[in-house]
Amino acid sequence: MSRTDTHSSIPLPTDVAGGPQPTPAEESDVAPVVGRHGSGNETYATLVWRRFRRSPMGMIGLVLVAALLIMSIFADFFAPMDPKQTNLPFAPPDMIAFEDAAGNFSLLPHIYPIGDTGEFDPITFQPLTGPVKDDPTPVGFFVEGYSYNILWVIPSNIHFFGSTDGRPLQLLGTDKFGRDILSRGIIGSRISLMIALAVVTITTIVGTLVGITSGYIGGRLDAWVQRFVEFVLAFPQLPLYLALTSLIPVTAPSNVFLTFVIFVMAVLGWAQLSREVRSKTLSLARIEYVRAAIAVGASDRRIILRHILPNVLSHIIVSITLAIPAVVLLESFLGFLGFAVKPPLISWGLMLQDTGTFSVIGSYPWILTPVIFVLITVFAFNALGDGLRDAVDPY
Repeated sequence: MSRTDTHSSIPLPTDVAGGPQPTPAEESDVAPVVGRHGSGNETYATLVWRRFRRSPMGMIGLVLVAALLIMSIFADFFAPMDPKQTNLPFAPPDMIAFEDAAGNFSLLPHIYPIGDTGEFDPITFQPLTGPVKDDPTPVGFFVEGYSYNILWVIPSNIHFFGSTDGRPLQLLGTDKFGRDILSRGIIGSRISLMIALAVVTITTIVGTLVGITSGYIGGRLDAWVQRFVEFVLAFPQLPLYLALTSLIPVTAPSNVFLTFVIFVMAVLGWAQLSREVRSKTLSLARIEYVRAAIAVGASDRRIILRHILPNVLSHIIVSITLAIPAVVLLESFLGFLGFAVKPPLISWGLMLQDTGTFSVIGSYPWILTPVIFVLITVFAFNALGDGLRDAVDPY
């Protein structure tokens, strides 16, 4: 077929070739690709962002993920109390009310601590507890509190909110040692998200390199690599996690134990992504532009990095956003069993160790509030991943 015949087989625009005009819905689908004025010079990131903005859940996930990352980076600034300070054990959460001590409505919230009301139950004669409204806790923004270092370098003692008179502020109650759960949850986000990001980074790099190399080169190398991948995937992960983490001595430093936990999670988590990237590489290796690059003598390294990797990058990005909540859940579960983080470090899983008995949960249900942090994180990254998956699929 000649060059003229090739171009003549391409459909012409409707205003030149005639035919039915596109509907407004069809124009909205075509506009993100070619531009409404036919410019066609928008980048791939611009096209993905335009489609991603149409997803309400994706935007909600993006805002929550950004808020979680900011909170974890500046955790000490957002924590109202010193996470190591001890007060009354198993103290209930303070009551937030928009009324003053006299019962009148107030635009500013008042924080009433829960304490002994001085009354007794007429049947059990047990002292009754309730909000102590005669002495509300004053709360303000950008107040002074315990000292810390911003980004581990700049000393400061200013906190986003807290008690202005130095009294304890316990919006989510305290644990068995009397430590503020809200402050520990905010500080614990730093460790939990750091573990998730570190594990996902390692698994993404290893899984992508192994998958692309195995799928592109093929042959005997691909056969041996895939047998090893199947060997890794065949292991029951949970018993192996517990067995490997138990190899670390109890007296080992917390940083060493944390590093080993990240290493174990990364070693057992790269195989699935490798298999997914390999399947996409097998299909991309047969596309015309890859064959053309091979024909002109391009090296394997250039073909992998310049032609195949950009085309699997969208799948990798979505896999990252969906893998982070899975690691957060795994860390929370292992931390609950005592195999993830050791004191004095703080993580959400370690905080959940206090919920090990039904009697504690029944008597002090606010101990379960660290689950809220886990649920918000999992929802945020899943919503972001779903929005990205819908945005990158058409392109």
